[in-house]
Amino acid sequence: MKRFQITDYCHDLIRRYAPGFSLCIDATAGNGNDTEFLSRQAGEKGKVYGFDIQKQAIENTKNRLVEAGCPDNTELILDSHEKMEEYVREEADVVVFNFGYLPGGDHGCATKAETSIPAIEAGLRLLKKDGLMSLCIYSGGDSGHEEREAILSFLKTLDPKKYLVITHEYFNRPNDPPLPVTVIKL
Repeated sequence: MKRFQITDYCHDLIRRYAPGFSLCIDATAGNGNDTEFLSRQAGEKGKVYGFDIQKQAIENTKNRLVEAGCPDNTELILDSHEKMEEYVREEADVVVFNFGYLPGGDHGCATKAETSIPAIEAGLRLLKKDGLMSLCIYSGGDSGHEEREAILSFLKTLDPKKYLVITHEYFNRPNDPPLPVTVIKL
């Protein structure tokens, strides 16, 4: 049986429920895992926007895409995810977030609710009808408990006639496992 990490689980959901997309956003590029996945799924004719505030994350993602032989369909942007509407002018099929800190990076530089919630709002405005938003919320250790609670509180306020919000949970894992959340724009 396949062992699912949170990103594998979210990728599987995206493959199942949002196949054949043409425009997508990786709001937190990090080391490029989601960007690579989105690039491959979007293919030659698709477009991927990848955002991160850390230059190292953008470099890591760029290198990963080249080494993996991904299509030349990605624009990497060194800026905050809350500003995505300044760069993306079309509706997105998929928007992906991984909250927390850059794996292998400085734990002091992590996402915060005060920019993450406006970024989710921007992503929801950009998301097309029947589009899918994937949120991986890491909250253990030295990052994110407050951010997790703020994001979940915000998502609970979304109009159920406009959005379907599903939280998934690693129920039997200790030590604050990541929380995968899916939002579908109705």
